[in-house]
Amino acid sequence: MSQTPALPLAPASGNPFRAFARLARLWLCAPDRGNARLLIAILLLLTAVQVGVQIGFNIWSRNFFNALENRDSIAFQAGIMLFLSLAVTSMTVAVNQLYLKQLIQLRWRGWLTRYLVEAWMRDGRQYQLELAGQGADNPDQRIAEDVRVATELAVEFVTGLLSALLMLIAFIGILWTLSGPLHLAMMGREVEIPGYMVWAALLYALLGSSLTWMVGRPMVTLNVKRTAAEADFRFGLTRARESGEGIAFIRGETDERRGLSATFERVAGNVRALMRSQRNLMWLTSAYGTLAMIFPTIVASPGYFAGVITLGGLMQIGAAFGQVQAALNWFVDNFPRIAEWRSAISRLMGFQAAIEDLAALAADPEQPTITVSVGTADSLVLRDLEVAFADGTTVIAESSAEIRAGERVLIKGASGSGKSTLFRAIGGLWPWGAGEIITPPAASMMFMPQRPYLPLGTLHAALSYPAATNAFSDDEAREALRLVGLAHLAPSLDEEERWDRVLSLGEQQRMAFARLLLHKPAWIFMDEATAALDEPNQDMLMQLVVDRLPNVALVSIGHRQGLEVFHNRTLTLKRQPEGGAQLSLPPRRPRPSTGWVAPGLRDRLRKVMDS
Repeated sequence: MSQTPALPLAPASGNPFRAFARLARLWLCAPDRGNARLLIAILLLLTAVQVGVQIGFNIWSRNFFNALENRDSIAFQAGIMLFLSLAVTSMTVAVNQLYLKQLIQLRWRGWLTRYLVEAWMRDGRQYQLELAGQGADNPDQRIAEDVRVATELAVEFVTGLLSALLMLIAFIGILWTLSGPLHLAMMGREVEIPGYMVWAALLYALLGSSLTWMVGRPMVTLNVKRTAAEADFRFGLTRARESGEGIAFIRGETDERRGLSATFERVAGNVRALMRSQRNLMWLTSAYGTLAMIFPTIVASPGYFAGVITLGGLMQIGAAFGQVQAALNWFVDNFPRIAEWRSAISRLMGFQAAIEDLAALAADPEQPTITVSVGTADSLVLRDLEVAFADGTTVIAESSAEIRAGERVLIKGASGSGKSTLFRAIGGLWPWGAGEIITPPAASMMFMPQRPYLPLGTLHAALSYPAATNAFSDDEAREALRLVGLAHLAPSLDEEERWDRVLSLGEQQRMAFARLLLHKPAWIFMDEATAALDEPNQDMLMQLVVDRLPNVALVSIGHRQGLEVFHNRTLTLKRQPEGGAQLSLPPRRPRPSTGWVAPGLRDRLRKVMDS
């Protein structure tokens, strides 16, 4: 059985920045990356151009305000024209930069979504993860929402950090040149501080960043808890909607409301805690940002009043200081979003870790697991098979059996003896245990659970599933519906509905038999596939299988009396005193010939068909 590939994420305990780097590297090296590298290169180039434009604005501000101070109308008019040119350039770059950034975010999200869905919906992982516990809850939320947040904010952060770094390098040089030295008299000595505005900006930003980290640090954990609580609440709402009929019949609305209210209260509690943390951080950032409006002017004012700095120079110093502060304050300004991004990355790493644990379970030669291999279509072999729960509790003790092509075997045993779990192991969905299962090719097998799966789409698509809709003609589909007693649905073949809700469970089980007649598998595994039908209709459908697929191998689980007549062998699961159940398969009996009808059924079948 093929294994799910390792995901492009760090272990759950890893650093989120390293996890992001691995994600980016895997995407940019993937064969299906498209023109991602070119788009990123253009985006980075536009970011550098935008920094150049901001430098142009800074130089323009000095000349423009000097022209005002000197009442130089010609220089003033030239300054207006230069401003318009810079503004048009800045707007053009900003628009294209935004579009490219969004395009890269979409491409990366699409690639990572496809990658995760492929790993999740592979070899039954989507089922196994339901049993994996923490780290695997709400995979829909992790793939849909956490992937979006992780990729979109990562692109935002990379471009923002690059822009901040380039701004810092450019404007520190400008600020150093403009501010000049600061002369201070200390203890009878004159001290000179070169480029004092640069040091003022650095100290101001360092103080703000340190305080922001201390005040806002709890937001990372709070965001993780809030996201998990929101996902649980959405799941509860979806589950209540899907189970609306059952809830209504037993008048369970009050209990459901109580449960949903409790789930939402957990959401509200996490949101309130996050609000308090954000309020504290807002006090700090508001004070910090307000003071930054006047701080550079106050620091540079002595030079202006001394006549060393012109008005234009003062404005240029203020603007340069603002750019340096904006670059140094990138962390302060983005801390809430960084907290949100880290929570998304953490949840993705937990999801990845759960999948990797399953892959490691099958890949570790020292870890006992059920080995499932593909043999020929002639037989199904269970060799020294032991089936266990994930916690190690034995369900089926070590047993061996062989079922040959064309045989019809009924599996019987007490409730909870492991009949359905045995089917899951045969289907490759249950790795816990030991021993070997040699199955026929997957294309020759079809599993029929008690509640059939009907995908979204047309009725024809539901009948053809998992094959494409056009795999069977309309006439073939109508004939299959007629044979199973669903001829009234034939006019609705091309209608799109939630067929799993429109049809009763009995009709859904008939649909599964119609699907069976279309696909004509060589091996059929039924897990109480007729439990919702009355006995005459069960007999009719089972006889239909015997007549239409006379050479099929049929392995069934069922409790209802009357199923034995459609099988020529019985595999019994008998509980053992030491724990678990033992497989017991008696010798083979001659297989009924084609056209055989079980004793006592002919009259009942005729009545069903006549009705």
